[in-house]
Amino acid sequence: MGFELLLVELVGSSSGQQILRVYIDAPGGIFLEDCQRVSYQVSAILDVEDPIKGEYTLEVSSPGLDRPLVKHEHFQRYRDSKVRIRTRTSHLGRRKFIGTLAEVGEESVVVDVDGEPYELPFSDMERANLVGQIRDSSA
Repeated sequence: MGFELLLVELVGSSSGQQILRVYIDAPGGIFLEDCQRVSYQVSAILDVEDPIKGEYTLEVSSPGLDRPLVKHEHFQRYRDSKVRIRTRTSHLGRRKFIGTLAEVGEESVVVDVDGEPYELPFSDMERANLVGQIRDSSA
């Protein structure tokens, strides 16, 4: 279909129902019709394979402003951007980091948080996202 599968996650909602979220991307961006096509295809496969116990809602969307960073090339592409990273273990007393993605190495990244650099291994990242920033075009 020509889309990149960014992330698939199964989460619970406040009502107790599960939500299967599928994030897709493409070089020219994602449009509503793209999400509908992928949703139709994924739904057909899920109906046959039935991998999820109980009821769930399928959501297919673009990555949005807070796009997940999953692959090494995602981190490289968004170097010098503002990111939010949550780690599995504590690094110097913290697990949540919001700052500028300063360096991207083979095994880790360096995030500058208020002038303090933190080296975070890819293997310890629980979740990484861009921090969406809307620019004021009138400025």
